[in-house]
Amino acid sequence: MKLYLETKDYTLTGESFKLMHDPVLDMLITEPQPENLGRYYESEDYISHTDAKKSLVDKMYHTVKGYNLKSKLSLINSYASTDKTLLDVGAGTGDFLVGAKHDGWKITGIEPNGLARLKAGDKGVLLLDDLNTLPIGQKFEVITLWHVLEHLPDLDSQIAKLVGLLTEDGTLVVAVPNFRSYDAEYYKEYWAAFDVPRHLWHFSQKSIQAIFGKYGMKLVRTKPMFFDAFYVALLSEKYKNGKQNFIRAFLIGLISNFRALRSKEYSSLIYVFRRH
Repeated sequence: MKLYLETKDYTLTGESFKLMHDPVLDMLITEPQPENLGRYYESEDYISHTDAKKSLVDKMYHTVKGYNLKSKLSLINSYASTDKTLLDVGAGTGDFLVGAKHDGWKITGIEPNGLARLKAGDKGVLLLDDLNTLPIGQKFEVITLWHVLEHLPDLDSQIAKLVGLLTEDGTLVVAVPNFRSYDAEYYKEYWAAFDVPRHLWHFSQKSIQAIFGKYGMKLVRTKPMFFDAFYVALLSEKYKNGKQNFIRAFLIGLISNFRALRSKEYSSLIYVFRRH
């Protein structure tokens, strides 16, 4: 593997990390990978574990989150059958599961962060802290990971476990950033979606298909997340220039989405897998 670039933890510690490129999979790997990852999530700025709406960026995040929630529910509803059993891994503060429950899904959620679990509990969603706490033999029609796969240590064993939790005709939905997007290319080491060391892996479309293909999963649909380019560009501007340049961030997000109309390399992508 070769060094792709060096970047920093801009959210919390300022520590430097290397991104190593696996040319076979076309995937980046964060090095080193800290043993105690939990401490890197202990920040008020880690928005997916809070419901904070203090800053303009927070408010933008939650506005987009509301739109994405409807889109996500529409997507999983298109793969529902009679049972409607759903497992959401990395459920955060539980908003997606609240919406899914309202739509008639039998919901189960995994979230390792204690504060996020408490906030979800306030919304009537009781989350488990680990996949190993699921009842033996339990299966799910749909399993979702919304910007979660890149956080999971022991990637292969985790994917094998998730595939094993699917029903025979089950659907696995995975959303991840795409380091082959224009905004990643433009911001380089300042690209906010690298988010080291919380993001341990950085995927291309090739790597996602190869990794899940090993476990008998077939890619049946790829869906862009248009808003991610704008949100990521806004954070990247702050990391690069020390302030949020809304106009430039909007332009970079727009260019990224426009270029992706042809290349299909959007800032973030949703992949839908089903068993062969």
